[in-house]
Amino acid sequence: MSADFETDYLVVGAGAVGLAFVDALLDEDPDCHVTIVDMHAKPGGHWNDAYSFVALHQPSAFYGVNSLEFGDDVVDSHGPNKGLYPLASGAEVSAYFTHLMNRRLLPSGRVSYHPLSRYDGDGSDGHAAFDSILSGKRTNVKVRKKTVDATFYKTSVPSTHKRQFGVAPGTPMAIPGDLPDLWKRGNDLPAHYAILGAGKTAMDAGVWLLQAGVDPDDITWVRPRDSWLINRTYTQPGPDFFEKVVENQIAQLNAAAEAKTGDEMFELLGRGGYMLRIDEDVKPEMFHYATISEGEIDLLRQIKNVVRKGRVTSVEPGKIVFADDEHSVPGNTLFIDCTATAVPFDDTRQHGPQFRGDTIVLQPLHVPLVTFSAALTAFLEVHFGDDETKNRLGVPAPLTDTPNTYPLGMLTNFMNRGAWSQNPKIAAWLAKSRLDPTGTTFAKMMAEGDTRLAVMGGFQAAIETGIPGLQRLAEAAQAEHQPR
Repeated sequence: MSADFETDYLVVGAGAVGLAFVDALLDEDPDCHVTIVDMHAKPGGHWNDAYSFVALHQPSAFYGVNSLEFGDDVVDSHGPNKGLYPLASGAEVSAYFTHLMNRRLLPSGRVSYHPLSRYDGDGSDGHAAFDSILSGKRTNVKVRKKTVDATFYKTSVPSTHKRQFGVAPGTPMAIPGDLPDLWKRGNDLPAHYAILGAGKTAMDAGVWLLQAGVDPDDITWVRPRDSWLINRTYTQPGPDFFEKVVENQIAQLNAAAEAKTGDEMFELLGRGGYMLRIDEDVKPEMFHYATISEGEIDLLRQIKNVVRKGRVTSVEPGKIVFADDEHSVPGNTLFIDCTATAVPFDDTRQHGPQFRGDTIVLQPLHVPLVTFSAALTAFLEVHFGDDETKNRLGVPAPLTDTPNTYPLGMLTNFMNRGAWSQNPKIAAWLAKSRLDPTGTTFAKMMAEGDTRLAVMGGFQAAIETGIPGLQRLAEAAQAEHQPR
């Protein structure tokens, strides 16, 4: 049986990563045709499922796709993010990707978009195939060049993840997305709230409750592991924050040179304020690149009822049960499930290269900049001839779960950046890439002779001692995780 149609690239996933790849591919290969298959009804991936008060952790200035600006250059004048560039809300992100699809990708005439469709690699006569989720109709596609897997991250959000603990009948249970609708219950409101989870979703829920007027004493927070958090002050775009961004990079390199472990490296960065933690008396065991403002930290420190007894095994009215213990809470406690995992830290696919013959598996080339990495991967695909060269220029950086695994990711970032700076084609692309946090800013400041570039004077010396430090820390972490 012949294919229903042909395409050059079949992209599986219309989330931020897949769309950033397609957007760059259209610019770099003006003759290609792209087909996008996605299970959601709208573009944007997990943003379609996120809770209503979700927001970007990072500034909008370097999120999204290269061709379409996102965000503005006016810093927040109030709230916990005061003095920093605003964070786009989930609704703004979703609208951005819908606008991209309807105003750029589809009007190009080179993109075929199939929402509410499930990809199946096994079609007739060796073709790829996808099925309509609602009708069940199967479509066979002849892929002339490559299939692009944009689902590697498998981002899980509270509304879609499978709960890993038991819930007794009659237990008041919610996900963060339910919180804004509590007003509809009239006077039938919870007497207490229990946040389950230690990640950024749990932090967002805590900030929301506090800003909504809930007394901190009426909140219990179950944190199996505390987390190191990136100080958002040092991730800001543009010339006004350039010195702080470089200062942070130098501090990280110096800490790597001095520390004996990743844990010690983070302690050094914490003392300098580059990394933050909610409880200064507790050693964080987790690091997932969550970014936070000092204002948010101040709010979250108001929650004093923190439970650290491991992972929850079950909840019931008035009780949280752990593997070896339990914790009592008021009977009318609303449990808020914030235990969804952002990325698959144990997914074996992260150990493979991006370019695999007739398949591309999109992965981070500069963690945690996933859309930038996808756009650069499209550039590599078009402008370099063989997989060996492409994979050498784009080595996937491992996802980071703990402070001790961080140095390898940071080392990979620096090694990739070094290779890109030595390649004229890539360097020229970086200088105009909106998604690169420093590329366009550095080029603009160079052209204007900006005196703030003087901060770069200490960078080379930090590189010379920091890179060997990162190598040493990465090797130590890998040796620790070798099977015995």
